[in-house]
Amino acid sequence: MTQKRVTIKLLGEAKEEYLKLQETVKQEIAKGITQSFHQTLLRSINSKFELLKVSHDYGIQIPKKQIPRTYLEKYEVTNLWKVNLSGYWRLIYTLKQPQREETEIDIITIWLDVLDIIDHPTYDKMFGYRKK
Repeated sequence: MTQKRVTIKLLGEAKEEYLKLQETVKQEIAKGITQSFHQTLLRSINSKFELLKVSHDYGIQIPKKQIPRTYLEKYEVTNLWKVNLSGYWRLIYTLKQPQREETEIDIITIWLDVLDIIDHPTYDKMFGYRKK
């Protein structure tokens, strides 16, 4: 039986935003704040990471013709996926499969690179959706 190992890696601005969000939540908790948008968003991201580790194609695949040029140029993506987060935020990721080594016959490694964690208006603008 072949096992799949999913490695999640946050890149660029996604990593910066995630670390910033973690720090904000840490500061809120230190102040005694137990419920906030930041805490809800961080829980949402972390729970989606757990789902993606089990099912890397959990998200919604974005058609190739709709992949923004910035992702094509900056990350050379060949596929793009999105996951809806709380508060209408989006997690944008791509899947990569490294070359298999002969020693990895029973394990398939899938790299899941998180490219962005963005709010809904930014997502709409980036993907060319207009408000009706």
